This record gives sequence, C-alpha cells and structure tokens, in this order.
Amino acid sequence: MLESSQRTILSAIYVCNISGTNPIDRIKERTGFSEKEIDSKINDLIKNQLVNEDKTLTESGRDSLKVVLAGGVFDIIHPGHIYTLNAAKELGDVLVVVVATDNTAVKMKKRQPLHSQEQRQELVNSLSVVDLCLIGQEDDIFKTVNNVRPQVIALGYDQAHQEKFITEGCKKINLDASVARLQSPIPDSSSSKIQKEYGESIHGI
Repeated sequence: MLESSQRTILSAIYVCNISGTNPIDRIKERTGFSEKEIDSKINDLIKNQLVNEDKTLTESGRDSLKVVLAGGVFDIIHPGHIYTLNAAKELGDVLVVVVATDNTAVKMKKRQPLHSQEQRQELVNSLSVVDLCLIGQEDDIFKTVNNVRPQVIALGYDQAHQEKFITEGCKKINLDASVARLQSPIPDSSSSKIQKEYGESIHGI
C-alpha cells in the first residue's frame, strides 16, 4: 500500500514524464519536501522497483497509479466545468485534461473560440484539480489517449462522444479503460450560452 507522499511523488513523475519537465521541481511544489528528502524518497521507490534510475516510472509504478483522462474545448471556464473536473479527479489519482485544438473547437461549437488553444491549455493547467493539460490531436484523438494511457476516460455531461466509439478506439490501441459519464448540477451552463448572454448584455447597455 502506497503512502500519500509516495503517491504524490509517483503522480508528479508520471506527469513530468509526459510533459518532459523536471519532476524534482514539481514534487517540491506539491509536497514542500527539500531536495534531500525528495532524493531519499525517490531512492526508496527505486528500491521498491516503482521508479527507474532515470526518474521514469517502471511498469509497476505506472500500474500503481489510476489515471483519469477528460477532454473538452474549455473556452470559458464555468461552474459546470469545475464540478465535472472535480468529479473526474475523484475517480483516480491523476487527472489529465485534453483541450480541443482551435480547428476541432470550430467544428464542435460552430464558432471561433474566444481563446486560442494555447490560452485554453494555460487556463486549464492553472486549475488546482488538474494535474496536466495537453492540446489534443486533430487527426486522431486516440494518439493522445495512447500517450496518456488512462484507466478511466471521463466524459462530460454535454459531450457528444459515444461511449461505444471510445471503448472500441481503446481496444484498437490495446488499452483497457473504463468510460465514466459525469453529471452536472448545472446542466444549462455552457460556454456558448455564457458568450451569447454576455454579448446580448453588452448590446443592451
């Protein structure tokens, strides 16, 4: 059974392995441990064959983490998003969120997003509940899924993706992931509606 600090360290290493960043800085930020304490704890994880010498996760280390993947446009962050992302995080140890590219956002929303894909990524990355936010792939969503290899794929209350499509796509990349459809206490809340109401209120001034 992993201790809380061990799980936090493994989660940080997993996220940094994907993003190509230094896990030490992230672990320090998440735990408040000194570099000496972090080195000691990582050495223990190496001895337990959960972490490799190069600070990547072993297969056992990766299997000890439950990774949840969620996606969306996230053009205007609203309470429905926050509720859904919190619910998604509760399903596992690590929450990875994929934001749609600008082109995909236009196809999905039938309008140009207010914020660029990089701005939306930065916005979602700033949420404390999110461990990592990635920009999606336009040609094949399962490229990102294969990179993350989650145990759970969480679909938002307003997402059109069919569970069967997700399940079959995961089988093609030999990924055994369950699909969870999340509910929202604010089903009428959406970025498009907020933008429309905001635009109407501006014109009404």
